[in-house]
Amino acid sequence: MPKKKTGQRKKAEKQKVRQKEIRNAKDHVDFGKFPCNMTMECDKCKRKQKNRAFCYFCRSLQRLPVCGHCGKVKCLLKTGDCVVRHAGTYTTGMGMVGAICDFCEAWVCHGRKCLSSHACTCPLQNAVCTECERVVWDHGGRIFKCSFCANFLCEDDQFEHQASCQVLEAENYKC
Repeated sequence: MPKKKTGQRKKAEKQKVRQKEIRNAKDHVDFGKFPCNMTMECDKCKRKQKNRAFCYFCRSLQRLPVCGHCGKVKCLLKTGDCVVRHAGTYTTGMGMVGAICDFCEAWVCHGRKCLSSHACTCPLQNAVCTECERVVWDHGGRIFKCSFCANFLCEDDQFEHQASCQVLEAENYKC
């Protein structure tokens, strides 16, 4: 008879399975889940848009910038991977910012991991909408991927493209 599994062993096996799923699903991650592509609302003009350093519509600065890599709004001093030293204080606002990503136009915090890896792993590096051929800098909306052809789509053309890209497999109008 096999040995009874302990709680620690069960937890380790679950974690191993979860990490394997994460590794396998890296190419199929929903673009709405990335912090550099999440929705933000401008403090001045109150318009919704993709997370970015400056408002696309009124060009104003965000009051509380969100890191495009880790999604943090506040830098806690306990993590210890900060490039900028701020002993004894939590940092928010412009004190947390380390750079602006060239691809997604979002703030990147001053954490060592975020600064060193975001530009290499930014999901919006080559994001050009297949319908209107605009890049991230040319429109205020978020970027999505078509679930049928896996091409990039801007928020304006997302539903129109997916309706034309959809394939009917039978005559009963079920996709």
